[in-house]
Amino acid sequence: MIKDIIVIAILFISTLSFSQATNSSPYSLFGIGDQAHLKTVEEISMGQMGGALNSEYQLSFTNPASYGSLRWTTYVFAGGNKTNYVDDGENKQTSSAAALSYIGLGIPIRGNQGLVMGLQLNSAVGYSLVDQRFDDDGNLLELDRYYGNGGTNRAFLGYGYQFPFNLSLGVEFAYIFGGIDNNVLNRRDNVQLATQHLTDSRITGTTAKVGAHYAPKISENLRVKFGVALDLESTLNEDGDVLLYTIVNDEDAIGLPVDTLASSEYKATITSPLKTALSAGIGEDHKWFIGAEYTFQDPLDLSGGIYDDVSFYRYDKFSNISVGGFYTPNRMSISSYFKRMTYRAGFNYQKTGLVVNDTDIDEYGISFGVSLPMGLKISNVNLGFELGRRGTTDNNLVEEEFFNFRLSLSLNDKWFRRQKIY
Repeated sequence: MIKDIIVIAILFISTLSFSQATNSSPYSLFGIGDQAHLKTVEEISMGQMGGALNSEYQLSFTNPASYGSLRWTTYVFAGGNKTNYVDDGENKQTSSAAALSYIGLGIPIRGNQGLVMGLQLNSAVGYSLVDQRFDDDGNLLELDRYYGNGGTNRAFLGYGYQFPFNLSLGVEFAYIFGGIDNNVLNRRDNVQLATQHLTDSRITGTTAKVGAHYAPKISENLRVKFGVALDLESTLNEDGDVLLYTIVNDEDAIGLPVDTLASSEYKATITSPLKTALSAGIGEDHKWFIGAEYTFQDPLDLSGGIYDDVSFYRYDKFSNISVGGFYTPNRMSISSYFKRMTYRAGFNYQKTGLVVNDTDIDEYGISFGVSLPMGLKISNVNLGFELGRRGTTDNNLVEEEFFNFRLSLSLNDKWFRRQKIY
């Protein structure tokens, strides 16, 4: 057990060192970036469906009530790579980015309670856009380069309690922290100096989530499961510095300030209303499950500082529909490794709530995955794949087609076992 704790500590430190995750989406320009899926690789592989799931040895981040089902100490960590194919209607570009997604530790308590803690990627910013203007002869007159990076992370602690009558309740608290850099560089032909506009922001705040899970048997083998998870209203605080300065107008020059034209500080808030996730499904324990999930939320409210001057984008209502499931032929099979594997698949359709140039930015995708057992143990390696599309080329916007690959490791052990003396 001591070795396991050391491994977790090393992984936690490694995750912190990569806390400023990268991204490759032009749509991460808006707000505090792309919202990460606060779900495990297994859940995302089933179309992001997870609120009705619970397990004795696997974590489900959607619903904290599921933590009460833990019977094994479970620690997980995951990362992924996203490849983006961006189309603006005239040109296509490919980009990719890799990031660590989460690390978590779940500890069962007295057979009907669970305590889960961890660190997750909450949002990510990573974009580089160029706007060029030419004269009638095709000579470059002016160039604007937009680029940004950073994001926010989420440190969380959750608790779940399972009652004898198949009902579980849970609660989770999280601390959000991070920073984002947004830059706009303007260069003009035959001008000695270019201008650089830099916004450096720091974001902090707390969030809370409550959940309920009910899983009665309807026959000897079949069980129905229902889940409700509520992300309570929360507010993030943003403190930032805005700096406008000149630099030497040369592509090969180091972007050090020549003259500072303006410098100021600002404060802003990002208010997230109540988010509700309703889930239901049916299946056979440790064998198969199929379910659906509907998540909805009123618009985000960004106010103060740089957000007061924004007019080309806003937020509308968010909603997401997910359908998915899993199948394990025989998790206790000794003769066939493939029968012990778990196969997952699903799809989802999402109205992200982001509206740019009066155009809704919607997203949909299909996903699938597989869990590879580690020998005859219940620990496993999880592989997840996702294909999807977001946005549109209408109204001078871009359409993204993306491929996500995710990898996680789930390790299980029995802690705090009583020693028997024979």
